[in-house]
Amino acid sequence: MDKELIEKTQKTAALYFKDVKDEKPFDLWRAFDKDLAKDLSLFITGQMYAREKIPHKTRQLVTVSVLTVLSRLDELKLHIQAALNVGCTPQEIAEVMFQTFTYGGIPTVNAALKTLRTVLEEKGLWPIS
Repeated sequence: MDKELIEKTQKTAALYFKDVKDEKPFDLWRAFDKDLAKDLSLFITGQMYAREKIPHKTRQLVTVSVLTVLSRLDELKLHIQAALNVGCTPQEIAEVMFQTFTYGGIPTVNAALKTLRTVLEEKGLWPIS
């Protein structure tokens, strides 16, 4: 196994998912198939999320935007936490959600904003100023 890829995967996972109390996708995958979970983690976290073509903040804001439009609220909650962990502000996260009104619709954005509020409340960051 590529030791460098494993280390990069662990480093990126620690950056993005520190302090996440909800079940992480890796833990869910591992419960069903340990080998596949490892392969998925090495690819997604160690290769995709660890790419240095764009900053982690930008990557997470893009991810939040896409998950908002798709209304994938469980995954969105995880990536809101990751966005905060890499230095995105609550205001930046809310703004990218607002930017998706045209594509996802107001109900989708409202659901995303409620998810953002839940995460901020859990982290003691609500209300925002």
